[in-house]
Amino acid sequence: MTTKSKGLVAAGALGVALFSAAAFTADAPASAPAAPPADYAVLNLNVPVDAPTDAVWQKIGGYCDIAAWMKVKCDLTSGSGEVGTIRHLTIGTRSVDEIMVAKTAHSYTYTQPNTPILYHGTLEVVPDGKGHSKLLYTLIWNQGPDGSDEAKAKDRDGRTKAFTGALQNMKALVEGK
Repeated sequence: MTTKSKGLVAAGALGVALFSAAAFTADAPASAPAAPPADYAVLNLNVPVDAPTDAVWQKIGGYCDIAAWMKVKCDLTSGSGEVGTIRHLTIGTRSVDEIMVAKTAHSYTYTQPNTPILYHGTLEVVPDGKGHSKLLYTLIWNQGPDGSDEAKAKDRDGRTKAFTGALQNMKALVEGK
């Protein structure tokens, strides 16, 4: 190793040491509660659709189209269907806000920022052969607050049932059945 490269290595090590010391000596509130450990669940659902991708997305891809296929009330409270748009859903007696955090030509991802479970969902349509598509719905949430394994299983089963039904409703809307 040359003298110059030894100096660069030493300077790099000093920078890492200074950064590390600063990062671990930052003042943190002494009374800050420890966050519960995250216990994320992921649910991947899909259904084939007898229609091309563009036709499918045109029928079900609007941010408040959820009203038709989830049988909920939906209002855009901010934005116009692009990233950053907020939709307000009324589901029976419950209401929730969802913000769109990502979007492509045939998908969007949203989060529920005011829930302790850090819930996210992605709806996507992908080609599945000539003139056919597949609807994909991915959910991710922290099931830690559910507590017991029994409660976690019940929560997962409920989400599976609800979103499988939603996918079937989307399929029926697109295929005209």
